[in-house]
Order: sequence, then structure tokens, then C-alpha cells
Amino acid sequence: MAITPLMPVYPRCGVRPVRGEGCYLIGEQGERYLDFASGIAVNLLGHGHPKLVGAIAEQAATLMHVSNLYGSPQGEHFAQRLVDATFADTVFFTNSGAEAVECAIKTARRYHYADGHPERVKLITFKNAFHGRTLGTISATDQPKMRDGFEPLLPGFEVLPFGDLAAVEAAIDATTAGFLIEPIQGEGGLTPATPEFLQGLRRLADEHGLLVVLDEVQCGYARTGTFFAHEQYGIVPDIMAVAKGIGAGFPLGACLATEKAAKGMTIGTHGSTYGGNPLAMAVGEAVLDVVLEPGFLENVRTMGARLRQALEQMIPNHDHLFQEVRGMGLMLGLKLKTDSRAFVAHLRDNHGLLTVSAGDNVVRVLPPLIIEQSHIDEFIGKLSDAARSYAPEEQA
Repeated sequence: MAITPLMPVYPRCGVRPVRGEGCYLIGEQGERYLDFASGIAVNLLGHGHPKLVGAIAEQAATLMHVSNLYGSPQGEHFAQRLVDATFADTVFFTNSGAEAVECAIKTARRYHYADGHPERVKLITFKNAFHGRTLGTISATDQPKMRDGFEPLLPGFEVLPFGDLAAVEAAIDATTAGFLIEPIQGEGGLTPATPEFLQGLRRLADEHGLLVVLDEVQCGYARTGTFFAHEQYGIVPDIMAVAKGIGAGFPLGACLATEKAAKGMTIGTHGSTYGGNPLAMAVGEAVLDVVLEPGFLENVRTMGARLRQALEQMIPNHDHLFQEVRGMGLMLGLKLKTDSRAFVAHLRDNHGLLTVSAGDNVVRVLPPLIIEQSHIDEFIGKLSDAARSYAPEEQA
């Protein structure tokens, strides 16, 4: 059988969207789906948001791309806004989350090199993490499904149990550069770090002269009800990778860093052809305008609390299937007692409801951040119907 024109690396389902409206996707035959997947936590403004559409159209007609050989008034303005809104002093713009994490890894290593400690190259990472699909980011995991067939991988990473602070402390040696961690593991099963763990990593980093590198590609950008998830933990990172929601569907990412952490990133140490071009910056500005509007984050928290409460109230009605709710804000996970992938397919194919599976048999619930109570009601109704119709299959 001949290979398909699209390289066959995705197990694509039968949903074939051609249009989006707010919190809904519409397929080729006009079928409608309630989208509580959001392109895997990307479409935080839903589909067809007028401010985003307008910004793209206007900038595309003005100037799309020039390269980073020239000055970037658009990039300078957006970067300053991010600096003003976060812990960071400087920003590097990328096209994806994996690129943002790659930049974060390079920034951490280069910091120690510039600091006179070139031996400090090892980043401690954590089991069930997902940082991307590049050779560098898969080297930071221990998952065979991402690593098999791609060896030899890059040295300089040590994977430890998520949440085990004693193991981290014991692993620190003269080659350790810092810690790379998702405050909430997304692909791994919607598992938030405990405050004690993240605060402990910050303490160990300060004691040993190491860097805390956060991967907030999935949990950042208002998804948890604060601009970034680490704000709810009372810690400040040194470096942070951001993507997904920052472009609300347009390919955009960023690596944020303090002045100290970025001291090794000088002319020639990193680059990107497309990163931070005028079109991407216009998109970023439009998304940030909405996210920083008064009441936006408060509404995410309110809707997140309502959605979580509705899920928790529903669980006892289907306790043969559902176990618990995990996560924060509108980054929620529904832990199942059975195969989550099969149930996600059931929701999609039989009830017009889009969610995303994750590790540990978790169904990720990642709606657009603009949802209203009516969307929550519709979601819970469809989920309940699906649970009832799925029960005979589960018992069989």
C-alpha cells in the first residue's frame, strides 16, 4: 500500500472540521461538535474570534514577514508587554512549544557556561512529562513511545519521579544545571504538582545556584485562571516556555527569562527564521488584549469552578466509570476506571463532544476560555448521556 500524501504519523479520527464558530466545530457534512478540546488547549478564544480575525487580516495586508536581520518594532512592543505582565526581563519568540522548550534548555545551559561552570549541563526532569517531539525534548523524557527508534538521544537529562523532592535533592551534583518541569502535567494525566514540591524545587535551586525552568506550554496563558499557573504556587521561575494559548491557533511560542538567567544568550547563540515576525506579533497582541481585559481571568476561574463542581456532582451517578476530577481552572481532567481513549472516541463519534485523552486513563477537558454557563450545561448533558450509553459496553 502506498504511503499517504500526509505522512501517516497521526491516528486521525473521522472528524474533519472545515469551519469553527465560537465553541463549536463544523464538519464537511455540516455536523456540529461542542469543542472542549480547543486544539489541545490552544484555541483559548474559541473559533473565529472577531478581534483575532481582524488583527490577522489587517497585519497580513500590511507586513507579514521580514526576518530578524532587521529591527522589530512589533516584537519589541509585544515583548515589553509580556515583560510587564510577568517575572521576565526578556523574551525570545518561537513558532511552537517544542521550540520554546528548546530555547529554555539552551538558555539554562548557556547561563552556567557564561557563569564559569560549563560542567553544569544536566537538567533534572520528571516521569510522565511531555515537553515536545524534537530530539532535545524527547531526550528530557523517559517514555518509550516517544523515544523508541530515535536513539541515540541527547545526554544531559535525568528523569525522576514527579513530586519526589527527596529524590531530586539526592540527585543534585556538580553537573546539575536546574529543573525542567510542568507545574501541571498535561499529556501525563492532568496532574498538578503540589505546592510543597514546586516550592521545594525553588528552594533547592536557590541553595545550589541552579535554575527553575517551567514548561507552561499547556497550563499557561490564563488556562488555570491566573495568567500563568506558577502564580498560584507562590514561586517565580528563572526561565519559562510558553506556547499554545499565546497565539490562540496561530503558530506562536515564547521563551521568557530573567536578565540573570539569560546572560549567556548573546548575539549568535540562538535564532529563528520565522520567530517573532510581524504577523505573529499582531496575533500575540490581539490575544493578550483579550486575556488582560478586566474580568477575563476572573471569568476563567468562575467557569472553571462551575465546570469542576458539575463534574464532581455527576461522578456519583456513573461511579462505575468515573473516579475523580483533576486539574485547575479550565484545565481539567476526568479520571476513568477504564480506557480513556475509547471513551473519548465514544464522546466524539456518538455525542458530538470533543475532548482529549491523556495518560493514566484521563479525559482532558480543555474548553475555550470564553465558555458560558450554557456550554457547561450542554457539556455535562452530553457527558452524562455518553456515560449512560457507554455502560453496557464497559460491562461487556
